[in-house]
Amino acid sequence: MTSPDRPALSAALEGCTIVIAVDRRSSELAAALERHGAQVRRAPALSILPHIDDDALIAATRALVETPPDVVVVTTGVGFRGWMEAAEEAGLRDPLTEALSGAQIVARGPKARGAIQQAGLVADWVAESETSTELGEFLLAEGVRGRRVAVQHHGSGADGLDDLFADAGADVVSLTVYRWGPPADPASVARSVTAAAAGEVDAVLFTSAPGAAEWIATAVREDAVDALLTASRAGRLLMAAVGPITAGPLEAAGFDPLIAERGRLGSLVRGVVTYFGGGHAPRADTVAGILELRSGGAVLDGRFIPLSRTGVAVLGELFAANGGVVPRATLQNALPRSGESTHAVDVAIARIRETLEAPGIIRTVVKRGYRLDLKEHEVTA
Repeated sequence: MTSPDRPALSAALEGCTIVIAVDRRSSELAAALERHGAQVRRAPALSILPHIDDDALIAATRALVETPPDVVVVTTGVGFRGWMEAAEEAGLRDPLTEALSGAQIVARGPKARGAIQQAGLVADWVAESETSTELGEFLLAEGVRGRRVAVQHHGSGADGLDDLFADAGADVVSLTVYRWGPPADPASVARSVTAAAAGEVDAVLFTSAPGAAEWIATAVREDAVDALLTASRAGRLLMAAVGPITAGPLEAAGFDPLIAERGRLGSLVRGVVTYFGGGHAPRADTVAGILELRSGGAVLDGRFIPLSRTGVAVLGELFAANGGVVPRATLQNALPRSGESTHAVDVAIARIRETLEAPGIIRTVVKRGYRLDLKEHEVTA
């Protein structure tokens, strides 16, 4: 729920259930989404294992203080901040900052640059593609032979930069500040996957490629990939990534994710808000007004109307038919515990009409079934 001292910014995400498969900064991301009306489910697909007490990290830090680097490679914002925190706990923050201030500092993306700036330092170059490959190519082109290069690694482990620079004649100092670990609650990740596959989730957000890969791996184990792809391609499930690297595992699995423009959480939230609140989600131009679906109900002419899960399931079948007739038997399959009676379908339709306060939005086709009454008999995406 939105905190009483943090007023709602909009109702763009009202009726939306959003899964954030994120460990770091999950509270910040959840709060931003909730201020636009979303219901947020946290299901971190990976955990971060900090290494701030690691003797090897402190030893490498002391070595850099004693013999400052010529080049500092920063691959992640959270890793660089963790390094600064570790140095502070060891009483090395000021001497480390001084040692780094005379070095050429390069960043793998905007989040890394932001952490560098937060530490009172300046990034001399930022990889536009946010890849270690581009970063490595840039430094090799500049030349690293005989130079002392400090490399802060990201959580998924070795990225090849140490060997690349060492082979080119550099004196490499390697720093691993955190590593990715297994999810703290694997069952919650599995539940988020099955809920998304069942149409109970409107969007899933990712902020790291390893986290996206693990969520997809869970979907494979749960035999849910086909259902997720079907929902995504129909526009009923938005997969969203903070940047192109994070989007990689999603694209490899066949998804076409929304990618934040600036590689930051604020940009990710704006992209999701714009999708649902800016007319980009699938919609139907019905005789009762513009209709959009959410996992928690329907948006009719800009007004969110809560519906039961049964109502959403039935309305979803009609919505997907693009104004075509949906047989009662098909609608019956969407109802839980409806048995052999088609009367449950008729009751569900009557309740939807009543709740939407739009009796004409669903038309009865005698002896055949029901259909949405569309102005153009077409659902647009």
